[in-house]
Amino acid sequence: MEVKEQIEQLRKELDRHNYNYYVLNAPEISDHEFDRLMRKLQELEEAHPEYYDPDSPTQRVGSDLNQDFTQVAHRYPMLSLSNTYNKQEVAEFYERVQAGLKGEHFEICCEMKYDGLSISLIYEHGRLVRAVTRGDGIQGDDVTENVRTIRCIPLRLRGNGYPENFEIRGEILMPWVSFEALNKEREEREEPLFANPRNAASGTLKSKNSSVVAQRKLDAYLYYLLGNDIPSDGHYENLQAARSWGFKVSTAMKKVTTLEEIYQYIDYWDTERKNLPVATDGIVLKVNSLQQQRALGYTAKSPRWAIAYKFQAERARTRLNAVTFQVGRTGAVTPVANMDPVQLAGTIVKRATLHNADIMEQLDLHIGDMVYVEKGGEIIPKIVGVDKDARNAQTGPKAQFITYCPECGEKLVRYEGEAAWYCPNDTACPPQIKGRIEHYISRKAMNIDSLGPETVDDYYHRGLIHDVADLYDIRVDQINGEDGTREKSAQKVVRSIADSTKVPFERVVFALGIRFVGEIAAKTLARHFKTMEALKTATLEELLQINGIGSVIAESVIRYFHNGTNLQLIQRLKEHGVQMALSEEELSTHSDKLSGQSIVVSGVFSLHSRDEYKAMIEQHGGKNVSSISSKTSFVLAGANMGPAKLEKANKLGIPILSETEFLKKIE
Repeated sequence: MEVKEQIEQLRKELDRHNYNYYVLNAPEISDHEFDRLMRKLQELEEAHPEYYDPDSPTQRVGSDLNQDFTQVAHRYPMLSLSNTYNKQEVAEFYERVQAGLKGEHFEICCEMKYDGLSISLIYEHGRLVRAVTRGDGIQGDDVTENVRTIRCIPLRLRGNGYPENFEIRGEILMPWVSFEALNKEREEREEPLFANPRNAASGTLKSKNSSVVAQRKLDAYLYYLLGNDIPSDGHYENLQAARSWGFKVSTAMKKVTTLEEIYQYIDYWDTERKNLPVATDGIVLKVNSLQQQRALGYTAKSPRWAIAYKFQAERARTRLNAVTFQVGRTGAVTPVANMDPVQLAGTIVKRATLHNADIMEQLDLHIGDMVYVEKGGEIIPKIVGVDKDARNAQTGPKAQFITYCPECGEKLVRYEGEAAWYCPNDTACPPQIKGRIEHYISRKAMNIDSLGPETVDDYYHRGLIHDVADLYDIRVDQINGEDGTREKSAQKVVRSIADSTKVPFERVVFALGIRFVGEIAAKTLARHFKTMEALKTATLEELLQINGIGSVIAESVIRYFHNGTNLQLIQRLKEHGVQMALSEEELSTHSDKLSGQSIVVSGVFSLHSRDEYKAMIEQHGGKNVSSISSKTSFVLAGANMGPAKLEKANKLGIPILSETEFLKKIE
């Protein structure tokens, strides 16, 4: 496989896992596997900067934004931590800190890494005024009303000595006891179970009904204090002060100075954490002095003064009873192992993903085998090995991957360069139809936020919708309930669907769900062809001439527009008023003012977000690049620009523009 295709495939895979993890709260792979794929992509992108993409998963921190809540910008960006899974990398972190501080004495604060939902709490004059989720690190969801129901979070502070205005960050958690009780209730009601306490906490905190949040007995641990007037230079000391103000701060925190003491802390909690009432997935190590933290600074995505050590996944042995198969939106068929129930990382595990046919073959699974199961990152179980010595005369036949779709009976196909087998019947296979409708209504596509997967499933089974165009035929009287008590919500649904006709053309292209056409490819195609008619009649040669469109995407576009059902669908969408061309306003905002220029965006901005600036650069013909080189045209710099980038730009004589200078340049 060519490097470019390998990079694109990794981006697609990581984008999907990001979406599953942050939006659907239904991750398919472990944190360890996700980190491995991310590192692989980072290495390829660094070796091949010509394939830079501003929307690559490596350029983002991740997102849990929910459009049902107001978006609030973080005063200080909420960055993620670099992850490590072995003590050697912990030692390398310790040595980097030593070198960065030029031999200066330093302390490390060791603390538990709780597995929940990150939260930022804002206090003014001793009262809670706002609670915001991490979101994409730059802005998050305002969930203040829901957080107010969590009993361990003080609405008014105790004692005195706290700053007039400050921010404290922590983790919202669902204790094991609450989690097991919740899943038991859901099982009795035949509702889907939460995979783990983190998913349950996340789903609960985003509930529209704060009374639901109160009933589920969430917990919280606070672990970082920010502000202009906080009491101490010591991170540990600040949290002890916060404890006196009424905050729940972990008693497991410990200050150390040597690498050996860090190892002792890791070894102790690797075992003892299993006795904690809440889920943990590692240890966080932070330089204790805030002054030293500032001296060490940040990379683009994480602080240099902190690192997360992730515990190795727990493993259990159980019996494989059957392999079943699930069909996703794109037609990808995923094998699932069904096993005897086994206790693993605090939950009962009955099913585990097998990912694809190749992994099934590598494992050499037989029905009745005793298999080893892990919950990597304590999230999604997967089979990691087979106890072949336990095989006997009662062991069944080898588990075979299917050749026909379990939902519609179509013969499966495998595309070149793809690990998955696909059902090609994308116009009549039920899971694909429902999946495409769910994709169409999603935030980054048509943003019909009044609908969700359960509602789509209900409408589909009632015969109200068979494809995305049917959405526009839905009437209030069809969905307002038998007794008309859901009139208000029905009106909201119909209004949201009607509003989607204003969504720009480039997002319409993405919303169609053309296989292999992601958000970036959809933008590229929309901006190049400008109308659906031109895109529809494009030849393979024309598509391949577009920068960023390879043979896999080009051939998929051709296949899509050669399908009569898809052409009819587009015609119906057009009749319903969906945008089928770039608007005059969109066309007028594009220019070639930055044509041929490679631009690095670095720092924290106040007038527009980082993503908005990157979009402006593309809008005016420029190219976003991640690293500074002699080919860089200029750097768009906000506050706290990375010191390494600043030094390199000065060394190479690369111009550095402020926000106002940049905006003046493109006005």
